[in-house]
Parts: sequence; C-alpha cells; structure tokens
Amino acid sequence: MSQIELDITGMTCGHCQAGVTKALKDVPGVQDAQVDLVTGKAIVQGDVEPQQLVSAVVEEGYGAQVASR
Repeated sequence: MSQIELDITGMTCGHCQAGVTKALKDVPGVQDAQVDLVTGKAIVQGDVEPQQLVSAVVEEGYGAQVASR
C-alpha cells in the first residue's frame, strides 16, 4: 500500500472538502483519504495510480495534481 499526496485547488468550504474526500474514497483501491481544507492537501492511502486520483477530483469539479516533494 502506498501513500500519495495531492494538492487540491478550488475548495472553499466543508461541503467542497466532503465532496473531494468522497470522490477519492470512491476510487477503486483507495483504503483511506484525508482532505485538509485549510492546506489544500489530500493524503490518500491504497493501491492506486496517482492519475486516477487526479481524474476523480477533476470530475468532482476541483483542480488536483500530485504534490511535489
């Protein structure tokens, strides 16, 4: 199981945060997803390709990219 960090843009409220969290958790292979509204970061654990996570967030209406380390 790997951990992937994403930078999320466009979230402005708790409803946004909840939508992004649900979108990430609905991706097959995701074990857990934690989204922080204040920092705009998401930490996802599971066996999944990062691009699948980015696509799920974009389909939800927000911006996403894999965080650079």
